[in-house]
Amino acid sequence: MRDRAARSAGVWHVDEALAARYVAGSAPEPDAWSLEKHIETCGACAVRVSAAVRGTAAGTVLADVRGAVLAAVAPPPPPPDVGRAPAIGFTARVLWAAGPALRGSWLAALVLVVVGAVGLAYATGFAGARPLLLALAPVLPPAGVAVSYGRYADPMHEIGAATPGGGLRLLLTRTAAVLAVSLPLLTLAGALLPDDTLGTPGAAAWLLPGLTLTLAALALGSYVGCRAAACAVGALWVLALAVPLLTSASAGAVGVSPSALTGPAAPAELSGYLARFLSGAAAQGLWAAGAAGCAALLVARRRSFDRPSFGGGGFAR
Repeated sequence: MRDRAARSAGVWHVDEALAARYVAGSAPEPDAWSLEKHIETCGACAVRVSAAVRGTAAGTVLADVRGAVLAAVAPPPPPPDVGRAPAIGFTARVLWAAGPALRGSWLAALVLVVVGAVGLAYATGFAGARPLLLALAPVLPPAGVAVSYGRYADPMHEIGAATPGGGLRLLLTRTAAVLAVSLPLLTLAGALLPDDTLGTPGAAAWLLPGLTLTLAALALGSYVGCRAAACAVGALWVLALAVPLLTSASAGAVGVSPSALTGPAAPAELSGYLARFLSGAAAQGLWAAGAAGCAALLVARRRSFDRPSFGGGGFAR
């Protein structure tokens, strides 16, 4: 009576005697029903009843049947490396973060410019190797940025841009990789070239203009995409160099004929204009101010790079 009163109050537990009677099939039906209902929520009592069942002949047979079924349907254990993502080496991670520029044609073009300038200077004695290198150097980093980011340059652009490290952060990482390769390589090539008597600026005179043009491409890229922005910046740089030379030559303002642009006087013309454009505190100060302005605009437009679909050539608002 006391056991049944405790069961009615919901505070009872299965003891060894009741578990034995239940396993043997001699427990009254109300007791068996109460036990089955109770072990649905009481783990300790369920363990006690299971232990009592395993101790019988029927429990041994059930254990054998269970083991045979599991052995028949369970898949074989996988090898230790199956299901584990392959380890990505440090070099592979660096190459992916650096972007397509350091894995494609841009790096080959950069090396070709460097080798070509040194080869022209030493193999043929061409006096315009240094001016040509300084004229080309500032537009090479923006070209590397153009082929580093965007859906036209990177087949995994949308996946990368949708990650927390995508957008402007990924773009700046790849820009830093481009600058880390191009700046020292081009500056070293300029330092290796023989000195000329044309008044060409030093090997490092292009560094601040190159940085400014790169930041300008990034800032403009927040509106029109990196590829279109780099093309626009490169075109403006070429026009800034070519138009004054063509104008001065055609007007005879510096005492040369138009044919001088393709003759021996052409390197001197280019060197003189680069000296006015790159040398001196005033010119470098203007380039520094331009770099600061482009960086400020890039910071203000940083949210424009957060869209996974941005970066190819469409406008971003």
